[in-house]
Amino acid sequence: MTPLISSPAGRRPASQSDYDKFPVLAVPNTADACTVGWEAIAERLRRQIASRDSRRAVLVVECYPGVGEEDVLSQLQQRLAPVLTLKTAEALLPPSRIDELAAPFLGGDDPVFGFLSGLVLPQFFDLEKVAHLRSRIAGLERGLVLVVGVGARLITEGDILVYADLARWEAQNRFRRHETGNLGAENRQLPANLLYKRAFFVDWRAADRWKRPLIAQWDFVLDTNNPAEPKLAEGEAVRQGLRLAVTRPFRVVPFFDPAPWGGQWMKEVCDLDRSAPNYGWCFDCVPEENSLLLGFGEVRFEIPSLDLVFAQPHALLGEEVHARFGDEFPIRFDLLDTMGGGNLSLQVHPLTEYIQHHFGMHYTQDESYYMLDAGPGTTVYLGLRERIDTAAMASDLKRAQSGGPAFAPSRYANQWPAKKHDHFLIPAGTIHCSGANSVVLEVSATPYIFTFKLWDWGRLGLDGKPRPIHLAHGLANLQWDRTTRWVKQNLINCVTQVGAGDGWREEQTGLHEREFIATRRHWFTKPVPHHTQGGVNVLNLIEGDEALITSPEEAFEPFDLHYAETVIVPASVGAYVIQPAGASRRRRCATIKALVRRQARPQPGPARAHALETRRQPAGVSLA
Repeated sequence: MTPLISSPAGRRPASQSDYDKFPVLAVPNTADACTVGWEAIAERLRRQIASRDSRRAVLVVECYPGVGEEDVLSQLQQRLAPVLTLKTAEALLPPSRIDELAAPFLGGDDPVFGFLSGLVLPQFFDLEKVAHLRSRIAGLERGLVLVVGVGARLITEGDILVYADLARWEAQNRFRRHETGNLGAENRQLPANLLYKRAFFVDWRAADRWKRPLIAQWDFVLDTNNPAEPKLAEGEAVRQGLRLAVTRPFRVVPFFDPAPWGGQWMKEVCDLDRSAPNYGWCFDCVPEENSLLLGFGEVRFEIPSLDLVFAQPHALLGEEVHARFGDEFPIRFDLLDTMGGGNLSLQVHPLTEYIQHHFGMHYTQDESYYMLDAGPGTTVYLGLRERIDTAAMASDLKRAQSGGPAFAPSRYANQWPAKKHDHFLIPAGTIHCSGANSVVLEVSATPYIFTFKLWDWGRLGLDGKPRPIHLAHGLANLQWDRTTRWVKQNLINCVTQVGAGDGWREEQTGLHEREFIATRRHWFTKPVPHHTQGGVNVLNLIEGDEALITSPEEAFEPFDLHYAETVIVPASVGAYVIQPAGASRRRRCATIKALVRRQARPQPGPARAHALETRRQPAGVSLA
């Protein structure tokens, strides 16, 4: 019988998991900056209102889509007794008009894909209704005015700005529970995947454009992720936490989800609910949807980690990465657990021009599978076999999708044996699928929903319905020339040693030259030096119980990293050192590090001008 959990050397038994599911960034000298519960929140706001030397005060509570606006308004209204309360929902366009506004970006009947919207938040509002609400505020000379909802700052600049924030992972859970619908829509009864699709392509894009310039103006931030325990923090304390985050290594809050193919490994290693049927995904570095926990004294204050990307893009990403990607975090780490589960879907990701033209993303989901663990007989499907009949493969896929005979992947795709610490590179356009009885550390570019399933083994999703298959998209992007010999030479364990020192060895393990991410693996029994080289680093401890990250200049406090945890090292950190810690002091450890490849720079001086006149340097040459 295949064991569900292997026990790699240098690891403690799974029952002694040290995996931190709620990493906190402690913000010094902020114990009094945060209050918990509606009574304390109201009292803190009363003091702020009383500090104003004015007969009238306007309290603006701007909300991110998905925040329970009615609850926020009710709780504050009954405690603050405003003379006027306004809901921004009263000024929105009718739901039918907002549906028309969103429709061009929703891809028709496609259950997954749309086109990234360029809409801005004011487009969701009726300008006459906005003017009417403004006139009601202008007509008051004394007392408290309370304005609550998405776009509250559009109604009035106000005197005090509270931003009610919500992590996207919690928003997704509310979609699943049908507690909320989309911005301005009456659609909470729709399937959760459709609510998510509209939020991803429309709502969140407009809300983020609205949020970015407000971060510097927040007087307070309201953590609404747990409605039973709201928390109010001073805006400057939150900004202090964001400034602190980019000076040291930090982790975002991982979230876990079951899957039709999910396994049992993460239950033990990450100390999850043993009664759950399975866990398939662990998203532990997807800042667009993860949270960041700030520690204000004893209080854990949760905000979207995307706030950090918006507020500190230069220090976090580095100048060159920021110049290429703007305020987007381009590297994603996640775990895929099929230990005791099933195969992933057979799939392909879009080429860059395809994702640009069809979905509005400016870069695509290149990725790789790093085998964090693997049981006996584990395989990975990668690339096509030599001299296959491409028309027959397309026909077989279409027949299988239409209820015909099951598709036979091994007839067309390579099936490679896989063991722990193998690294499979997957540039966009390459057919791939991880098999059962493995744990994959997926290292990839960030736009992670753009997966075209070609075959899903005839199984149903967790909702009991067939999972969406996108054959037309998939076949349009499949690179038929990525066959056995090419894959073996270019995509499997392309490992070369690039450095060594006392007690450590550095290897380049990928990614393919078509991919903008480079990866480095370090094996070490003693301290190993690292440097961000002006760009953000993302690391995972792939071997050993525990490692310690320190600053050679003592610029930040030592940071503990445990097995399978992912850590972000901001570009501004510069030099740092990783060494074995805890029980791992007596054993070999290893990390995998991802970074954005540096662009080639022309040489200075007269030779540069001559070179530019005589030939063009190839783009994207790696200097990593």
